[in-house]
Amino acid sequence: MKYLLALLISTAPFLIKAQPSHDNFDILLKKHVNTQGGVNYKAFKSDEQKLNTYLDVMKQNSPANSWNDNEKLTYWINVYNALTIQLILKYYPVKSIKDIGSSIQIPYVNTPWDIKCFEIDDEELSLNNIEHGIIRKDFEEPRIHFALVCAAVSCPKLLNEAYEASRLDAQLTAQTKSFLANTSKNKISTDRLELSKIFNWYGGDFRKNGTLVDFLNQYTTVEIDKKAKTSFMDYDWALNEQ
Repeated sequence: MKYLLALLISTAPFLIKAQPSHDNFDILLKKHVNTQGGVNYKAFKSDEQKLNTYLDVMKQNSPANSWNDNEKLTYWINVYNALTIQLILKYYPVKSIKDIGSSIQIPYVNTPWDIKCFEIDDEELSLNNIEHGIIRKDFEEPRIHFALVCAAVSCPKLLNEAYEASRLDAQLTAQTKSFLANTSKNKISTDRLELSKIFNWYGGDFRKNGTLVDFLNQYTTVEIDKKAKTSFMDYDWALNEQ
């Protein structure tokens, strides 16, 4: 018995840490988000505690080294989107996530994306910390820009289901194609591109393995010419509300 206990203690650091379930977040998204990505925040308020409970579970189950990249990335995408919804619900009703900035009374915090809102492994993280300090830093995956949603009309649509590690690649591809095909956010032809400002703000992320056109041509039905003229559309920060 003593030998078995000693063996368990000695091997504890190498035990595989189970992934937390995203099923409860999935249920909430299916209930309050439509297929166009519109969120029924008014109804979502009644389930605010369930969302908070889901995030509490995530705080207690940080990604482990034993997880693969898809498992880690799935965790952070779901957490980011859940935190964004939580932020809107906290200040709801608002017309834009940017309106929350004027309500912040925290020293050195100027935008809603700078609010420390997620304590994990004894560290307080903001949405900016998660997006730029973890997701963009640790994962060379430009399609995350169509999965992370900032609660605005011009953002990619919020998927009405949680991301799953087993089909993350398919979900990211579908989100990318859907965003590019939405003519209210991107207008794409062979010789002219009117693109979302996401492609301007994060241009470098889409050029790590070629040009921007090379990236776009993987996910559009139009074959874009390499010399296509490019401009960027205005960004609508109105709330992505149903």
